[in-house]
Amino acid sequence: MEDFFHFFSLSDPNIRYVVLGTVLLTASSAVVGTFTFLQKKSLVGDAVAHAVLPGVCLAFLLAETKNPLLLIIGAFVTGWLSLLIIDGITRHSKIKEDTAIGLVLSVFFGVGILLLTNIQHGGNAAQSGLDSFLFGKAAALLPSDVRAFGFLSILLLLVVAFLYKELKILCFDKEYALLLGLPVRALELTLTTLTVLAVVVGIQAVGVVLMAAMLITPAAAARFWTDRLSVMLILATVFGVFSGITGAFISYTAPNMPTGPWVVIVISCIAGISFFLAPKKGIAFRLYRQMDNRRMILDENILKAFFQLGEQERNFRHVRVLSDLQNKRHFLPHRLREGLARLRRQGFLDREGEGWKLTLAGYEKGKRTVRLHRLWELYLTQYLRIAPDHVHEDAETIEHVITPELERRLEEKLNFPKLDPHQSEIPYR
Repeated sequence: MEDFFHFFSLSDPNIRYVVLGTVLLTASSAVVGTFTFLQKKSLVGDAVAHAVLPGVCLAFLLAETKNPLLLIIGAFVTGWLSLLIIDGITRHSKIKEDTAIGLVLSVFFGVGILLLTNIQHGGNAAQSGLDSFLFGKAAALLPSDVRAFGFLSILLLLVVAFLYKELKILCFDKEYALLLGLPVRALELTLTTLTVLAVVVGIQAVGVVLMAAMLITPAAAARFWTDRLSVMLILATVFGVFSGITGAFISYTAPNMPTGPWVVIVISCIAGISFFLAPKKGIAFRLYRQMDNRRMILDENILKAFFQLGEQERNFRHVRVLSDLQNKRHFLPHRLREGLARLRRQGFLDREGEGWKLTLAGYEKGKRTVRLHRLWELYLTQYLRIAPDHVHEDAETIEHVITPELERRLEEKLNFPKLDPHQSEIPYR
């Protein structure tokens, strides 16, 4: 707790630099990464992240000092060069983009490791801490680093804010952007430049190995919570900033722990929670919705069986037992009992002795399901010219998802028919 209050009180100037630098780095990465994610170019960010390492090493070899501005320039040059090579390979050969990205990523990163190893064995005392570019170390941020990276971060955010509408159109509908007369190629180059700069800005905190995760993971997590780009940008930024500060705090309390891996672990946990628990799109919600749909289909099939038995006997209030329903339609016994109990609770069935009978609401719901089934069979035979003996299975599926609006259109289109293709009566309201 003492470490916690000391860190978040920001009383130590070094901690202030770390927190400010981490917030700017992760926020800019998350914002730019959102557009990269929406353009389905996640691997490009990974390639750039690995390609900046030789640029950092070459800038250090030329300057023989860790000047943050020179390191940024070197990283930017090789990052841009990697994108040009990927584009050239894709355009002028039969190699696909993902293969080109893999080739460029491995070559550039291999060259970077060779240069870094050479520097570390060269005896230059100024190289101390240069290996932090591999895994990141926000705790090593100096005031000069914060100023340099902070300036770039603010520049990135301002450019995105200024070009927000244009980038939004580019990400969602490139052809529409061309029709509007927008400079699509220039916008793509701008977004590519922003991606390279975001990687360059973030490598000090997260490192080149894990930088791609900070570009893409916040955006991927935010995408599960919203369908609006503006909200997605805000959520991605919040997720990125939270993971950056949390990773820096863990690195502060455990000095031997590099910042980058912990930042990625935190954002990965946020992404995992989003993947499973986000409303509407989360795995848990989708599983619940599937279970709810299965219950709804079972309930409607039970009521349909009640109605069809009533049609046969001309008595819709007759008490039915389990064997009656299973003879009419195959139901798993335990599922049938669950459905009957649920329909009774909902007021569609009444219990009488060892059997069940339809209420007025159950009768109407069962009748509607039968009507939809027979209307759809007739539609398939009349308009799609499908043989009557091939339409039953399709109708079994579609009868559960036809809305009242579509039901009215079917009735009007078919001119309120009396009989289905099998000469069974179509019941109406």
